[in-house]
Parts: sequence; structure tokens; C-alpha cells
Amino acid sequence: MTPATPPARSRFRLSADTLAMTATLAMLTSLGPLSTDMYLPALPAIAEGLGTTIAGAQLTLSAFLLGFALGQFLYGPLSDRIGRRPVLGFGLGLFLVATLACIVAPNIETLTLARFVQALGASAPIVLARAIVRDLYEGPRAGRELSRMGTIMGLVPAIAPVLGGVIHVAFGWRAVFVAILIAGIALTFVVLRHLPETLRSRETTPLSVKAILTGFAQLLRHPTYRVYVGLSALTYSGLFAFISGSSFVLQGVYGLSELAYGFSFGFVVIGFIAGTLIAQRIVGLRGLDGTIGIGVLCLAGGGMGMLVLSAIGTGSALEVVLPMALYGIGVGLTMPQCMASALTPFPERAGAASSLLGIIQMGLAAFVGIGLGAALIHAHIAMAVVLAGLGLMALALFVATRAARREEAA
Repeated sequence: MTPATPPARSRFRLSADTLAMTATLAMLTSLGPLSTDMYLPALPAIAEGLGTTIAGAQLTLSAFLLGFALGQFLYGPLSDRIGRRPVLGFGLGLFLVATLACIVAPNIETLTLARFVQALGASAPIVLARAIVRDLYEGPRAGRELSRMGTIMGLVPAIAPVLGGVIHVAFGWRAVFVAILIAGIALTFVVLRHLPETLRSRETTPLSVKAILTGFAQLLRHPTYRVYVGLSALTYSGLFAFISGSSFVLQGVYGLSELAYGFSFGFVVIGFIAGTLIAQRIVGLRGLDGTIGIGVLCLAGGGMGMLVLSAIGTGSALEVVLPMALYGIGVGLTMPQCMASALTPFPERAGAASSLLGIIQMGLAAFVGIGLGAALIHAHIAMAVVLAGLGLMALALFVATRAARREEAA
């Protein structure tokens, strides 16, 4: 490792422990969710307008997740060698070009491909935002910062479906991607103008596929890294199951309008924001693991609650929305602390550790989304089954690895 050139702070207005830095990092992590949540209300219209099925339209979501997973393979290790800023700039540029392609896509195949490339670009901001947090903070302080980012980031999926629904009703689904493009341009300007380089020491090992895979293998040999990445992946996969299936269930089965769906989705996001706020207050007292423990209980409770209510069949959308809000609280409590716990042992390889976490997290979520899309054709209760299963698996993993985590901490 060799010392990096100290950042020229006088040229930038962003620095650690400021709301401006937290907000910028939060918006970087929000770019991917914004690109998905904002067009959710328009998915049925996209399917109709491009002459495809529900499964075909939902494939644009799964393609995004696969691109998100693959894009993270290189960004983290590369940023450990050449710095966070240049890699971040490249990813944002790729995102803008692909979003423009989404706007003009003439068919579902082109839109799916454009969404895949869009995700390749959007994966850079989320990987590097996590790495920057690890560059600047440690331990519970990193968990608190990620929770603060989550609180700000949570406003995006709360507002995005409603705004996307309004734009879709007024101007059509292509205008939704125009709005995403404008948001991407504004964020790119802020990053290139004001974000400093945070990498303090650079990895000197030559970059190659073999070197990246060897580094990933070393990370996976760390027992608690595996646990926290697994918990994060299960948690996010449940969230993505709702994201990918909710528009078809709530609009197609329960008959909600685009705007009503947007408000219902926003209610779930309020649960997530509440979870991040609770985490900020208790992580200093209960620690990262104690906060995660409360979170996985909420995940299991929300998933099982949805399954029971959906099986009873009240006919109200609340049987999906209310338990999903509890699941959202669990996401807000669990994911930021899992990310901080996974990256803490690797200050010199924060980029690679963040990349691998994202690959596993997004890869599992993509396959869950593909399976759910096929299952929803036969029964809307499939979404509840998936959420209950993932929530219970997260709880079981947390309980089963308690001794190993305590031994590692000691």
C-alpha cells in the first residue's frame, strides 16, 4: 500500500461529519432505487405500450438488478487502486447515457438492455458511497452514518412512486425516464464539483480478474463477513420482492390506481425511514448486533403477518401494506448495521468489500425477482410466501451464528 495524495480540500465544500456530505452520499445510494421506484407505477402501461406480458415488463427490473450486481465486480477493486472520484465519474456518465436510451427505447428488448446498462452505471455510486463511509468512519459511527443516509435515502422511494405516477398520468411513461435523467445530471454536477477524494492509501497489487477473484475469496474466508453479507442479501431480497411484485399485486389484484399505489408504496417507505431513525438512536447503546437482532425480528414478523393476512383474504390492500411497513422497519434496522459490520474489518479494502457485498445482495435479489415474476402469474400470494420465507431465513441465520459473531468480537 502506498500513501495517496492528500485531497485538496480547499477546492471542495463537502467534508466528513457534515449534513452536506451525508446528503450527497445518500443521494448516491438513492440513484439505483430512484431508477426503479419512479417507474414502478408505469410498469403495466409499459407492458401494454411495448406489447409484452407482465413477466416481460418485470424482466426490466430483474435485468437492472443483474446489471447492478455485475457492475459492482470491478468498481470497488478499481477504486481501491485509482481513487473513488474517477471511478464514480465514469459510472455516473454511463448511467446518463443508458437513461437516454431508456427514453427512446422502441421495444421491450431495447428497454431491457438499456436498463441493464443503466444499472452498470448506477452500481458505481452505491459501491463507492459505502466505501467512502468506511474511509471516513468506523464501527458504530459508520453504522450511524449509514442509518442517517438511509433516512435521507428513504425519502426518495417515498416520493418517487408518487411523482412517477403523476408524471406517467400527465405525460406518459417515457417522461418518467426524462425526470430520472435530469436527477442524474444534477447529482453528477454536485459530485464532480464538490466531492473530495477520500481514499487515504491505495492498493498496489496489479488489477486483473484473477486478482479481484482472489481478493473476493479472501473476504469470503472471513466468517463474520459471510454472515453479515448473508443477512444483508436476505433482507434486501425481501424488499426487492415487494418492489418487483407490488405494482402488479396492488394495482392488478386490489385495483389501486397509479397514485393510490404510489401512496401505498410511500407508506411502506415510512416504515423503512422509521427503522433508520430508531437505529440511529439505539445503535450507540445496543451496538451493531443488538440493532440487527431487533431488525430481523421485524423482518420475520412482517413476512409472516403478510402471509397470514393474504391467506385469510380480507380483500383490502392493507393486508399487504401494513405488514410490509413492519418489514420496512426491519430493513431500516438491519441493512445499514450489516453493511457497517461487514466493512469494518477491511479499512484497506473497503471498495472490494463493498463490491462483493453488493454483488451477492443484488444477485440474490435478481433471482428472487425472476422467480416471483413467474409465480405471480399463478397466485398473488406468492409475494407473501417469498417475504415470509426470507424473513424467517434472516432470523434463523442471525440466531444460528450468534456464537461465531461473539467469538469474532472477542
